[in-house]
Amino acid sequence: MPASSSEFSAGGVVVNDAGEVAVIVPTRRAADGSRVLALPKGHPDGEETAVDAALREVREEAGIDAELVEKLGDVRYFYQRGGRRIVKVVAFFLLRYTGGRVDDHDHEVEVARWMPAAQAARELTYSGEREMVGRALSRLHPGR
Repeated sequence: MPASSSEFSAGGVVVNDAGEVAVIVPTRRAADGSRVLALPKGHPDGEETAVDAALREVREEAGIDAELVEKLGDVRYFYQRGGRRIVKVVAFFLLRYTGGRVDDHDHEVEVARWMPAAQAARELTYSGEREMVGRALSRLHPGR
């Protein structure tokens, strides 16, 4: 059995005052070639903390600035690359929008836009990201 390795990323569920979440369509496609609707996320640079990485990735991929509210949790999954099994952990944070424009994203993203949070919780490509938006909704609106 090939050896496995691990990767870590951090991302954000950014919510604005209208209850919308910032979502992106990365230029990189899914394994089957389809477009992906995702939350902004990426690897920390150097000694960057997970929170700092999430805030930077939100700025780069979604074009917006945000501030930390709280950690939502981790998403864990596996994928294959070059015959190796990769264990991936992504730490997600609930972030509050503070400024910027979604059309000011970097070249790794085709489209960044705001989407109603309940819609994002249904339509994001990956189940772990849908779960993180659901957690954000329950933290923002307890009892719903």
